[in-house]
Amino acid sequence: MKPNRTVVFLAAAAALLILPMVLQGFGSAWVRIADMALLYVLLALGLNIVVGYAGLLDLGYVAFFAVGAYMYGLMASPHLTEAFPALAAMFPGGLHMPLWVIIPAGAGLAGLFGLLLGAPTLKLRGDYLAIVTLGFGEIIRVFLNNLDHPINITNGPKGLSQIDSIKFFGLDLGKPLSMAGFEFVSVSLYYYLFLALVVVSVVISHRLQLSRIGRAWMAIREDEIAAKAMGINTRNMKLLAFGMGATFGGVSGVMFGAFQGFVSPESFSLMESVMIVAMVVLGGIGHLPGVILGAVLLSAMPEVLRHVAGPLQSLTDGRLDAAILRQLLIALAMISIMLLRPRGLWPSPEHGKSLRGQ
Repeated sequence: MKPNRTVVFLAAAAALLILPMVLQGFGSAWVRIADMALLYVLLALGLNIVVGYAGLLDLGYVAFFAVGAYMYGLMASPHLTEAFPALAAMFPGGLHMPLWVIIPAGAGLAGLFGLLLGAPTLKLRGDYLAIVTLGFGEIIRVFLNNLDHPINITNGPKGLSQIDSIKFFGLDLGKPLSMAGFEFVSVSLYYYLFLALVVVSVVISHRLQLSRIGRAWMAIREDEIAAKAMGINTRNMKLLAFGMGATFGGVSGVMFGAFQGFVSPESFSLMESVMIVAMVVLGGIGHLPGVILGAVLLSAMPEVLRHVAGPLQSLTDGRLDAAILRQLLIALAMISIMLLRPRGLWPSPEHGKSLRGQ
């Protein structure tokens, strides 16, 4: 069994490594779709800690994504030095912080916001917790949209532009790279960085799942009262789940800000949070392969359906808007899948039970 699994892993790794080279032949847009899919995988893995492991329904997860993106936007763009003369005097060349500073800062700030969200919701469950987290996500978006007066911090609805691309070890991911006679475009370079982050995140999530902390989260998910009776500090475990999940969201937000080169509050709407929750539920709550599958499908499906919605629109003589038709097709696909596979596309074989053989 193990040799077969090793062969599968090696084949999957090889396919992932050559994927951007193949997609480049069809245009950079397809590589960009793969990049965004990897970012959504990062977000889904973080939300899986909160929803899948600890059983805490979080509908405001996109707030941590926004915090990370704006952290990178503020620290790697000329906005702050233009808005604050004191900073311009301290950094005459502009505020261009290195990646090694911004990633820990974005992850730390997002984790802090996760703790701030978790602290007042410790006694809430189910629908009440969902409503509070939904409100938290909207509060962050509204703040980002309005913090341009009287002091211009976020530039309001106009967003932050001229954001630096990622640079490390002398390599600028914003510029093409020629290697062994093959040219890697910028989006392909970002693909490999995002893939590395996804692999690290999967390893961290898997180790957390098998750890004492992961078992405590699962005990809280199954029966919080019984978990508390067994001596588990449910307060600290819940806060840790919120903080850990938010950290993943912060790192993903940093990568999003660098990749896009522009961030605005419109990118962090409630619909984004709903889509991330749908990725976790659709793939299989608490099961890492299922969560990854759900994130890839739901992030890539809207782009693939563009090629289906166009012909369908022409069949109706343009009476149906292509964008609305695309959303309708996505909704129908999700409803069909959840009716046929109520536990998700790739559910955990031991859902609701402790892991065997550990």
